[in-house]
Amino acid sequence: MAANIDLVESFQEFKQFKNIDRPTMMRVLEDVFKTLLRKKYGTDENFDIIVNTEKGDLEIWRKRMIVPDGEVVDSNLEIPYSQAIKIEDDFEVGEEVYEEITLIDFGRRAILAARQTLISRILELEKDELYRKYSERVGDIVTGEVYQVWKREMLVLDDEGNELILPKSEQIRNDYYKKGDSIRAIVKKVELRNNTPRIILSRTDNSFLAKLLELEVPEIFEGMISIRRIAREPGERAKVAVESFDDRIDPVGACVGMKGSRVHGIVRELRNENIDIINFTNNAKLFIQRALTPAKISTIDIDDDNKRVSAYLKPEEVSKAIGKGGVNIRLASKLTKYEIDVFREIEEDEEYDIELDEFSDEIDQWVIEVLKGIGCDTAKSVLELNRDELARRSDLEEETIEDVIKVIRSEFDE
Repeated sequence: MAANIDLVESFQEFKQFKNIDRPTMMRVLEDVFKTLLRKKYGTDENFDIIVNTEKGDLEIWRKRMIVPDGEVVDSNLEIPYSQAIKIEDDFEVGEEVYEEITLIDFGRRAILAARQTLISRILELEKDELYRKYSERVGDIVTGEVYQVWKREMLVLDDEGNELILPKSEQIRNDYYKKGDSIRAIVKKVELRNNTPRIILSRTDNSFLAKLLELEVPEIFEGMISIRRIAREPGERAKVAVESFDDRIDPVGACVGMKGSRVHGIVRELRNENIDIINFTNNAKLFIQRALTPAKISTIDIDDDNKRVSAYLKPEEVSKAIGKGGVNIRLASKLTKYEIDVFREIEEDEEYDIELDEFSDEIDQWVIEVLKGIGCDTAKSVLELNRDELARRSDLEEETIEDVIKVIRSEFDE
């Protein structure tokens, strides 16, 4: 029975580590053994297979009809009387005989082939189960352990040892993980590559922020507050528009929590991503004003046909509306689904000048910081100094200074 034991031990090994239910395992084992029977006897109709998945053993019984000696037509279905009475001496013609078949009877080659078939079938079942399980979990947050970090992706193991992939493109810019670290991400999609499930995680997807809010804010989980829109630049800033279905609930206050208690944990998880939470409204003008927070807008012109907005602000509010590197206005445009243009309001007797931070899209931030360090906070304060003075005080290269002056002058020429 050694071959019998080898085959069943293969089953036990996979049953112990893989998440396959008992009825499925019994069906697979029966199928494998029935294949063996058909190859050897031409049919499996007169065989009973009994699988004991708890003990890890099995029995195969063959049923044959007793016929008079010399009248056997099919030795698989019939047994001569003289042979039957050797099993039990009180058998009679016309009765049925049950005999146990051992795997050794099939031959070593057939047993090895059956073992390989069993392993292959179980692996296929495991892939199917993994694909089904994670296909149902798309959009859910999972917690795993970092197993391997490569240049383009990270391998994460879930609590059952399944392999999950977190591509570099789905990681927050400031993410840093090493082997053994715990990590949270959302299941973004499940792909099939060479018939093998590939579970893709994400920490940059908008749904990751939405799920984190749902975990932290009971009113969202219970459906009293809805997340209407999200715009993110992962690791930098995010804007979230929320709406309450209960007039007694302030959606923004509920999401932020007492002294920011609910949003602080999310900010830490997202590597200090600054999160603005605003009230959603179908009033486009009001929604755009809220989206450009913290800037205060004086007037707005909306072109609904072209989905463009002209927002007019006081000079000191323009840099707030644009944000560092233009991030605030980009997120506001994504959130409202309008292309937003910002303009300065200048009084007739007011001298026109521009905050240096407003050039962050065209001038590197470190250059702006150097210029601010020598007292040049505005465009005109830079132009008031000649190139030699700028070079001496800032220690910037002449080519850099030339580029800065060119950018600033082009703004005034416009």
